Amino acid sequence: MSSTQARYMVEAKVAAMTATAVEEHDTVVERMTGGMAPSLARFGGSERLRPDGRPRPELRDQLRHVSNARNAMSSFGALAAPVLVVAAVSWIGAWWAAVLAIPVMASLQLRMYILHHEAAHRLLFTNRWWNDFVGVTIMGWVPVGTGSHTYRRVHAAHHKDEFGPNEPDFLLYAMYPIERASFWRKIRRDGFGVSAWRQIKPRLAGLLVAGRRRAGLRLLGMQAAVFAVFAVAGEPWLFLFLWILPYLTWYQVANRLRALSEHGGMTRSKDRRRTTHIVEISVWSRMFLAPLNVGCHLAHHVDSGIPMRSLPILQRVLIEDGYVPDAIVWPSYLALWRALASGQPGQRQQPQSPPQTASANGPSAATT
Repeated sequence: MSSTQARYMVEAKVAAMTATAVEEHDTVVERMTGGMAPSLARFGGSERLRPDGRPRPELRDQLRHVSNARNAMSSFGALAAPVLVVAAVSWIGAWWAAVLAIPVMASLQLRMYILHHEAAHRLLFTNRWWNDFVGVTIMGWVPVGTGSHTYRRVHAAHHKDEFGPNEPDFLLYAMYPIERASFWRKIRRDGFGVSAWRQIKPRLAGLLVAGRRRAGLRLLGMQAAVFAVFAVAGEPWLFLFLWILPYLTWYQVANRLRALSEHGGMTRSKDRRRTTHIVEISVWSRMFLAPLNVGCHLAHHVDSGIPMRSLPILQRVLIEDGYVPDAIVWPSYLALWRALASGQPGQRQQPQSPPQTASANGPSAATT
């Protein structure tokens, strides 16, 4: 057998294995996803939108503006706010103040991660170095992270093909709606730190393996620096209570609920309306669950090159021009969570739609 024939045989085997893997994944997608995905008429486009929902060039040019000054203020505020919370708790000097501060600190950690997400899309600052230093390194490192570019690479696969073979969070979004007992078991695992430990444990275990120590050392190094700040301020015990505990508990709950509100129960499709939910966002949701317009998630997936500050505008256009019909707009996060937890054990659920209420109509659904 010639080398050319051998190469062709290898390529044929690889192609056959790839085809088999694709077929198997398609079967998994059909079996495990789509319980919340709506069936929709094809969108034909408009003067402002392409048929796939992406803004046409004139509108896209307007939406692509990155506000360096405002994002710098948001970044500074994200770092300064936890300091102010700790100072307030220390000044009050009461246990109840520390307890009330836990969800606040968790939401501030979430805000840092949202800025990290924006930087992963290279949309935080127009200067590449500042974007990566502030957004990727600092915002991804301080809140119990490693500040590496790994998230950017993984997240790119999520946007390229939601629920595809390389979707990093396939199992997180799959099988919804689920029974209420199962839903609450997941929330309890988050609230008691089990989910956080599953994330942190591999990094710590890597400290014992040559070639895998970097992530663990970076994690511990930054948290040692954060602890030093608490110690210098005279409140070392608050490091555990107001920094580590919020991340281990409240942050995990909020992050799961937010993620499920984005893609839970949806499915693989070129139509982003079937991959991503759209939800009306209240003031409280903006504060504690979906800061910095991350709640405009359908708009973000329609065009991931649009900066966070322009997402409410794009979402409003998607609604006004008919890409988003009223029937797929969830009136609140609570309504969506109830639907996600409304499944029956052992039964394949039919796709669910949001309850029809007056508040889900028109441009008001774009509020963020």
